[in-house]
Amino acid sequence: MAGFILKRLLQAIFVVLVVTLIVAFAIRLSGDPAIMLTGAGSITEQDLQNIRNALGLNRPFLVQYLGFLHGIVVGDFGRSFMGGTPVSALIAKALPATLLLAFTSLIASILLSVPLGILAAVNRGRWPDQLVRILSLVGLSFPNFWLAIMLVLFFSIQLGVLPPSGMEGPASFVMPALTMAIILTATNVRLVRTAMLETLSQQYIMVARSKGLKDWVVLYKHALRNSAIPLVTYIGLQFGGLIGSIVIVERVFNWPGMGTLAFDAISGRDYPVLQGTITVLALFIVLINLLVDIAYGLIDPRIRTE
Repeated sequence: MAGFILKRLLQAIFVVLVVTLIVAFAIRLSGDPAIMLTGAGSITEQDLQNIRNALGLNRPFLVQYLGFLHGIVVGDFGRSFMGGTPVSALIAKALPATLLLAFTSLIASILLSVPLGILAAVNRGRWPDQLVRILSLVGLSFPNFWLAIMLVLFFSIQLGVLPPSGMEGPASFVMPALTMAIILTATNVRLVRTAMLETLSQQYIMVARSKGLKDWVVLYKHALRNSAIPLVTYIGLQFGGLIGSIVIVERVFNWPGMGTLAFDAISGRDYPVLQGTITVLALFIVLINLLVDIAYGLIDPRIRTE
């Protein structure tokens, strides 16, 4: 297991390096930050050169990238072009909001999808199964930005029971987390249903039932545990997509997270902020994938990693 973890850590470092290199190269194709900093006022080319020199943009690309990597090692992502604020301070402020929203959405999705998936599998072909499948199909049809706007119109504008934007307390989590949870549940419930149907058809399930075990013991202790492996795998893979979707949801709800920070950095061509944001998100994604692999052996003792 130790060798496997070391191998995955080396792969994770390589992935992060590739991601940061692509981001560092791609953002420099978007335009000149010096022009963004000058605004609409009249300015000479010499003034632009002075700004580029002050920001270090006249150095070769490889030198700039290696300097950024050195900053990662020592925990210094540089300073924002727009306000001069340390990027690490901006990330430290935005990261908890994004992680809290992401994990809240995942937990809500699991709490919804597991019972609904089991209900559909146990009642295969009957009306509970049909209802769950129809609801999951409807959930998959909703674009996340449209669903977020509809929730704002209903709960904030019509009913006035929830704040429309910002992060002002527990009530502010409801609509952003519900938006993401509905989208995730629509996929996860179908996965749980399929995995449970396959597991319930196995011979050891019939043996457990023939021993007189209660239905809930057979479902939750035997069937669900063996069905959890594909669900855990997919949830781990979902994390990356969840971060991408949160960018849009955070903009709709004006949520002060990493998505909003990255969006503002793209708009302002703020290289250090965007590179730091993407690097931190990439680190979390590869960490989640590593934890998913380790969780295999914890869920099913039959799985052994050489």
